[in-house]
Amino acid sequence: MIEIGLNAVIVSVADPQPQVLTIAAKPENPAQSLPFGPFDPTRHRTFEIGLREWVEEQTALKLGYVEQLYTFGDRGRHHIHSDAGPHVVSVGYLALARQTLRSDEALTLQNAQWRSWYSFFPWEDWRSGMPAVVQQEILPALEAWTSAPIPRDSPPRARSRGEQVHQAFNIQDGMWNEERVLDRYELLYEAGLLEEARRDGRPAALKRGDLPGLGQPMLYDHRRILATAISRLRTKLKYRPLVFELMPHIFTLTDLQRCVEAISGRHLHKQNFRRLVEKGDLVEPTGETSTQTGGRPAALFRFRHEVLKERPALGLRVGGR
Repeated sequence: MIEIGLNAVIVSVADPQPQVLTIAAKPENPAQSLPFGPFDPTRHRTFEIGLREWVEEQTALKLGYVEQLYTFGDRGRHHIHSDAGPHVVSVGYLALARQTLRSDEALTLQNAQWRSWYSFFPWEDWRSGMPAVVQQEILPALEAWTSAPIPRDSPPRARSRGEQVHQAFNIQDGMWNEERVLDRYELLYEAGLLEEARRDGRPAALKRGDLPGLGQPMLYDHRRILATAISRLRTKLKYRPLVFELMPHIFTLTDLQRCVEAISGRHLHKQNFRRLVEKGDLVEPTGETSTQTGGRPAALFRFRHEVLKERPALGLRVGGR
């Protein structure tokens, strides 16, 4: 039997951290999960209608922007080791939301909460330079894994272990390709460095003693689904104005830069960023200022919606340091 599931990666930005909405799905399991539920064709006319219904039921949040992400159907993804249960194929969705005091109070009542996605992926936050966990834990472990003999029963791969590591963790000029979030997660899983790999009985993880503390695990394969969503959002940020779905309607350019940095995991040069925004003609001044910056009053801006009719590529092609 096959069951169709619906998973929601709901992203927001606050304080300024990229946050994902999680729920405590099982009382006996402390691992957080994404909002999810089965598609019921007798209740749900479309997958998206079913997804919105499950999210509202589990979090009291009404979704705005939603796009389909990917279909996850690998065998064993729910680590059910018998043939008694159905095989679950999940349709993942990416949703963007703005946090408000009223919505946060409703989430608390539903036992749902916002969590920084860097608590699940600490190696992805390069805003202050290379994370210590990359240099101290990940790169040495991957170097040892690359040089170790490959088990005979390993499935064939198009690329060698060394090529996989180079593609995922190739660091140039103190920075890497921030879009390869899923590649890095899957590589760490294959190398047996993640708690999910041990939980799923992967030999590479079972052979290890203590696993390095590489972020909080999630229920089932939800951390892989989250990695897919982060990769998608970081990529689309460069050619679609999705960042404004996460911003308040009125904002300063500093607020906008911090939001982009939070999502991309990269530090951006202030003047270069502002030139990029001005060149893209993405925002317009409101004529008002904010005194909440603690310094000189800062000009307030809004997204210029007319730009949507003027050209197809509307993103922020952010660079490195």
